[in-house]
Amino acid sequence: MNIFSRVTSALAAVAIGALTLVGCDEQKIKELEEGLSTEFDVRAKFGEPERIWQEADGSHTLEYNRQPAGAKNYMITIGPDGKMSALRQVLAPHVFARIVPGMEEGEVRRMLGKPAKMMTYKLKQETDWDWNYIDPPTREMQFTVTFDSSGRVLRTLNRERLPDEPRG
Repeated sequence: MNIFSRVTSALAAVAIGALTLVGCDEQKIKELEEGLSTEFDVRAKFGEPERIWQEADGSHTLEYNRQPAGAKNYMITIGPDGKMSALRQVLAPHVFARIVPGMEEGEVRRMLGKPAKMMTYKLKQETDWDWNYIDPPTREMQFTVTFDSSGRVLRTLNRERLPDEPRG
């Protein structure tokens, strides 16, 4: 098998994996119900979270990251009673609009989840975080947040991804 065949096979496997992940997530979401499903139910469907965020009201939010192969990140809130109170897919333009200059890295991570890619540009003293997402119905997009050397947002960029561009 030549290098082209191996690369093509690897890319096909990644694409199939991403599509399977999306289909599986949609089915898992349908099986959960706010106010009734428990944290045990959520973990049985989604597994261990990427991170757990404590909330001021005694609840906690489970972060389920689908980057870089997928195009979604989920934040699932479990109330003090142990039941799911919210399930949000956070990679969306209305959430991106809340990212403003001056915000700290931790605030951005809390809102969007773990990025697909982080790249530091030492000469510019800037760091870019990228998230992949889908602009319905099928446009593959990338949202980038640029931070300064102190970890504060300088700017954001929203752009369509090129068809042959790597995901992360």
